[in-house]
Amino acid sequence: MVSAGDFRNGVTFEMDGQVYQIIEFQHVKPGKGAAFVRTKIRNVIAGAVVERTFNPTDKFPTAYIERKEMEYSYNDGDLYYFMDPETYELVPINSSILPDNFKFVKENFVCRILSYKGNVFGVEPPTTVTLKIVKTDPGFRGDTATNVTKPAILETDAEIKVPLFIDEGEEIIVDTRTGEYVSRA
Repeated sequence: MVSAGDFRNGVTFEMDGQVYQIIEFQHVKPGKGAAFVRTKIRNVIAGAVVERTFNPTDKFPTAYIERKEMEYSYNDGDLYYFMDPETYELVPINSSILPDNFKFVKENFVCRILSYKGNVFGVEPPTTVTLKIVKTDPGFRGDTATNVTKPAILETDAEIKVPLFIDEGEEIIVDTRTGEYVSRA
């Protein structure tokens, strides 16, 4: 059990049959009246974010989220298959569960699979990935204005902006959280 007075960022708990994770919290002690905890919580299954206030004495059962490293193998239509490195078992995951930044993941990349009581509800790709540029316009000598970028298509068919000095065939590092170019590999 976790009380609302002990809330911290990242804590997961069950409330009304749903699992929530604390995104932000603030203990408020007004000059008049009782103290309360103002929170911003996310439903980990549905993904909805809600602002809610709690009495510091409210108690909720703790929800344990399982995070497991699995290797992305292949996709077949709407199903994406991940392999457990310990048992070599393939786990199918529906494409509706995959986040938008999964477009930077290629086969054999290790992702973190999030599940609650055996039900998979999320996939976290690696923070940074090394990918090859398949198509981009050439940069011309003299194009040296600061922070000028051009579009580039990666081997996963994702499109990002890269600096002018990057050419086709080069490998670059991409931050999957922001979808931005980090550096050459």
